[in-house]
Amino acid sequence: MSIARAGAYSAIGTAARLLAALTTIKLVAHTAGPEGVGRLGQFLGLMALLSVLAGGGIGAGIVKHVAEYRDDPERFERLERTALGYALCASLATGALALAFDRALALWLLGDARYAGLVCVLALAQVGIAVGNCLLAIFNGLMDVRRLVLVQVLGSALSVALAVLLSWRFGLYGALLSLVLGQLLWLLIGLPAWWMSPHYWPGLLWPRLDREMAARLARFSAMTLSSALCAPLVGIAARDHLAAQLGWTQVGYWQAVGKVSDAYLLFLTAAINVYYLPRLSAIGERDALRRELAQASRQLIPAAAALALAIYLAREWITPLLFSAQFAPANALYAPQLLGDVIKIASFVFSYLMLAKAMTGLFVASEFAFAGLYFALLVVLTRWYGLAGAVYAFAVNYSLYLAFNLWVARRYLGRMP
Repeated sequence: MSIARAGAYSAIGTAARLLAALTTIKLVAHTAGPEGVGRLGQFLGLMALLSVLAGGGIGAGIVKHVAEYRDDPERFERLERTALGYALCASLATGALALAFDRALALWLLGDARYAGLVCVLALAQVGIAVGNCLLAIFNGLMDVRRLVLVQVLGSALSVALAVLLSWRFGLYGALLSLVLGQLLWLLIGLPAWWMSPHYWPGLLWPRLDREMAARLARFSAMTLSSALCAPLVGIAARDHLAAQLGWTQVGYWQAVGKVSDAYLLFLTAAINVYYLPRLSAIGERDALRRELAQASRQLIPAAAALALAIYLAREWITPLLFSAQFAPANALYAPQLLGDVIKIASFVFSYLMLAKAMTGLFVASEFAFAGLYFALLVVLTRWYGLAGAVYAFAVNYSLYLAFNLWVARRYLGRMP
């Protein structure tokens, strides 16, 4: 299966996830305006942070090792049961921590202690979210695209219905609550799909920590946690800084453009995750790896550029459609944001090599370094250019990240036999 074919298969599931995400954003924009969209970004950042901690950061490790062990039943079972045990321990610890600081988190991120109950629901849901993410990673590693898409489509459809119902009844609180409950719906659909898989047999869902497999997953835990924790933490810090300097309405404009980027890039990142990471993990020859990197570059970078150009040309139509007429000032931010998106996809083509080949130390160091650099650039450039400086920082940071990853790829290929 080529990356183009994998992308075509995953397009349906990606479209369903995209519709669910855009529906929630539209509901929040209608209910609470630009300020509400800014707050939504903070809550999504918290969800992403807790989700990664609850899963132990082993998603990429599950994908890689499932791809390796799918034809070895004994190792596959040890890996799968260890992944569930790992996620169960991490999710219980994460949920307990969030419960202990529910009021503080609500005040910090949402500016209102009344949202503490929402944080409690999110904390209690962590076990279910972690197990659901494990199942999706297993489908991904098996390259079982049909089951993966089935879970995404049904889960997203139910999430949309839930978001409409809860936001109509409870406003912004209901829309945020639907994001949490929607994650649990994916588990309810994923479990039956897993039971009907030819790779399932009784006993696989009993958690067990195998020392060898836990050690293998722990290496990916360090890489994934560094990556997935840096993004939401820096995002939260960036929104706090922009809100303090420019106000939450301006944050809402910036968040709106970022959400448009997330939406259309979802099609490309889904193809990368479904096909590219397992494929890179399985390749052990230099020429084959070089061809895979070249093929991905030829397909993904032009696709990102074409989508970015289409979004830019249609920006004055897209913004009121997805948000409201109040978000018109966001149109001025699209050009540097979309340029940064294309560079981001180009850097992903090569950065996934570090994940696939378990370059733990280098990957972790680069994630922290470029996260810190991005925040520093944002602070400096917003001081010079106002809100536009935030998207300039995004584009500049990913340009430097691309240069770094090209160096890493060239160095790795040069050392292969």
